[in-house]
Amino acid sequence: MKLTSFLCVTLLVTTIMTKSIAQNKLQAANFITFNGYSNNFAEKLQKSEPVTVAFLGGSITNMEGWRAMVCNYLSKTYPQSKFKFINAGIPSLGSLPHSFRLQRDVLDSGKIDLLFIESAVNDHVNQTAEKTQRRALEGIIRHTLSKNSKTNIVLMAFADEDKNDDFDKGQVPTEVKVHSDLAEYYHLPFINLALEVDKRIASKEFSWAGDFKNLHPSPFGQQLYFNTIKTYLEENQKNTAKKANGSIPKILDKFAYTKGQYVNVTAAENLNTFNINKSWKPNDGVGTRDGFVNIPVLESTTRNSTFDLIFKGNAVGIAVLSGPDAGMLHYRIDNGAEKTIDLFSQWSTSLHLPWYLLLGDELGGGEHKLSVRISEYHNQKSVGYACRIAYFLVNSN
Repeated sequence: MKLTSFLCVTLLVTTIMTKSIAQNKLQAANFITFNGYSNNFAEKLQKSEPVTVAFLGGSITNMEGWRAMVCNYLSKTYPQSKFKFINAGIPSLGSLPHSFRLQRDVLDSGKIDLLFIESAVNDHVNQTAEKTQRRALEGIIRHTLSKNSKTNIVLMAFADEDKNDDFDKGQVPTEVKVHSDLAEYYHLPFINLALEVDKRIASKEFSWAGDFKNLHPSPFGQQLYFNTIKTYLEENQKNTAKKANGSIPKILDKFAYTKGQYVNVTAAENLNTFNINKSWKPNDGVGTRDGFVNIPVLESTTRNSTFDLIFKGNAVGIAVLSGPDAGMLHYRIDNGAEKTIDLFSQWSTSLHLPWYLLLGDELGGGEHKLSVRISEYHNQKSVGYACRIAYFLVNSN
């Protein structure tokens, strides 16, 4: 749906929601925690300076909805400012992929003034371990601030039905707590949209099935997200006296992915039956994700194919295209024990999914060697042994 038509569709939704919220004691501001934030973005708007706003998230960020409404709101409210908007939303990706693609997809575009981050939905769907979530999100925060200490970062948690269930049981969902904890420690705003949705449903303003519809929100849900984010932006603008002190708090986890980056697949060595497909696309009619087709891919569909990767860093992984024929890998780092990992995901039957897998973590400093071999076995649901690597993931020393 094009931006103009989407915004037209939401006009009626906006009117209905405004009346509903006005009649209820719940206010959007109740779900925003500022945490003693710094406010360089608001000051730049006040001075009519050019600003860059980036959106790092999954499909809910990428789709037409709240993000487009935020861009439209800022452009119309501050016409004297020149805006650059970066859509770094990629469906299915959570905090681990974000931390390694941050440099290429966001920071390489120059100084970022405002960065919205969300990964709570996909971290839950992808069953990302809590420790990994914390290392990834802390890495994103520190990596961003190391490039520009004046970047204002906003952490957000979106809603899904499992989070509703947790809240209803009096529990804080793990993914929400991770976002909240790191926002508090780094003095960053946190917008708890997951809690807001649950509380408004509990107060009978609307229903999940009838109004919000899905974790990919209906226009009604998108408008709710936007209303609260707009409230944050409005309150933010009232506090231009807030200043950053220029210092970053002490790191919580020394193994956080603070220098995550993509490494080109051409870095692989000693290729045995692997080859570089310079412009990969599927020949099985199965779907792909935008940005992960017609790109260079390190590929083999043959059992016992091997390659090595020499890298410097304390963490290493791969971003694979996990389709119906995804295989399994045996791998080892340096002289460590051989491990096995399944490349097939629950979505592989119908999609060549970008699937990010961490192979080594908490490694010592210096140079390391990753050795990989395609297994003679595969998932019982897979139809082959394929390994297709789009990027290597390395957290540099």
